[in-house]
Amino acid sequence: MDDASRGDEGLSIQAVSERLGVPAPTLRSWERRYGVPDTPRSPGGHRRYSAEALHQLRLMRDEVALGRRAADAARAVREMVDPTNSAAVRISEFLSASEAMDPEALRAVLDLAREELGLGAALDDVLMPALRQVGHWWQTGRCDVGVEHLTTEVVRGWISRVGAFAPRPDSGRPVLLACGPRDQHTVGLEGLAALLAEQRRPCRVLGARTPQNTLVTAVSATGAAALVLVSHLPTHRRVSVEALRALAQTRCPTFYAGNAFVFPAARRGVPGTYLGETLSGAAAILGNPQAT
Repeated sequence: MDDASRGDEGLSIQAVSERLGVPAPTLRSWERRYGVPDTPRSPGGHRRYSAEALHQLRLMRDEVALGRRAADAARAVREMVDPTNSAAVRISEFLSASEAMDPEALRAVLDLAREELGLGAALDDVLMPALRQVGHWWQTGRCDVGVEHLTTEVVRGWISRVGAFAPRPDSGRPVLLACGPRDQHTVGLEGLAALLAEQRRPCRVLGARTPQNTLVTAVSATGAAALVLVSHLPTHRRVSVEALRALAQTRCPTFYAGNAFVFPAARRGVPGTYLGETLSGAAAILGNPQAT
């Protein structure tokens, strides 16, 4: 770290607060109430945050920002950094491979995570948290955009390969998967498609920034059994809700997910069924014949 407040003992709480954009009283509360992180004190009794402690706090901040209660966020962070947790080990390996821009290593980590944990947990507990961390590195300047782009493309290729080797889907009407009209991140949708493929559910990924009219037309053209719409940014929520309202007129069962809908207030009055925060949970809901 190059922060002038760090010295040889770690960052001060004021420096951490400024770096993460989290008030110092909140940092104290997270440590006191949830043990995240367990920070040593200087000889004068002041908190000093190591690089590992800063990483834990960044994870905690991001989990809370996703809408988790602080207690649940702390539990998730402890699991992610637990060295005895297989998912935490794979996340660390994934991040190292990402920094090295090593496609083969990235694929090997994901293959091992799938073998050890199953596809659902490999996606929810390894891949998605790791991608969020890479995205944060890019936003804060720790890595070049090339690292983020290469990692994302390797991940998309890996998911595509998983889907290509899935069992042949059953006959029947497909589930349509789409991003909202202004949303462009498709990795989660592609992961959900791979999970549905494991269930032999026919599905079609419509992709990023799918216009409202295209969604309605696709439902009619395919006779879809259901449609899933994903929106991540709160600023894109309104147009996604408008699309869901238009879809409600088609009588096709509609489902929605994404960070734009994490908070309960953001789901109030939204037509359709919320799929929750995990890909495996969403796949379980969509795999229920009564739901679709």
